[in-house]
Amino acid sequence: MRPHWDRHWMDMAHLAAQMSTCAAGRRVGAVFVRDKRLLATGFNGVPSGYPHPEVCQRRELGVPSGEGLHLCVCAHAEANGIANAARHGIGLADSTVYVTCQPCGACMGALANVGIARVIFEGDYPDERSKAIAGYAGITLERISDSRNEAASSPDTDAAGSATDDGSASSNGSCSSCSA
Repeated sequence: MRPHWDRHWMDMAHLAAQMSTCAAGRRVGAVFVRDKRLLATGFNGVPSGYPHPEVCQRRELGVPSGEGLHLCVCAHAEANGIANAARHGIGLADSTVYVTCQPCGACMGALANVGIARVIFEGDYPDERSKAIAGYAGITLERISDSRNEAASSPDTDAAGSATDDGSASSNGSCSSCSA
């Protein structure tokens, strides 16, 4: 059966996440789309030319997820996707980004600044600023379930089994790549 477009693009985000260079094993991907056309991709990782880390300083220090980000040289998937689009002269205004985790506040701010219209994500991220920034910027923020997870809802229903208007689904769990 052919997947819904949201599922297709989220699967592409998971494919991008496989390229992550995060020493802690966190795998996050982002795919930017407009009019059902791929504009740019990004994954969390070190800057171009920077050596891939062998150990995660944040993990070594026991820093919780979402904290101590200044200790990590890796950029988030959304930031790398924006940079990739800019490098190739691709505007992202009025596009949708599919991200395997809810963007952090800093990334949501960057998404607002480039004119993203819609953010579709799977897993939670412990940063309430993100939702506030999306609200103030008029960005539609939607959560869909991870259909790769046996316990997740089907793509056409929410967690209670109710049909959704756009074929997306919602759930309350967080993805393992966001809580690494």
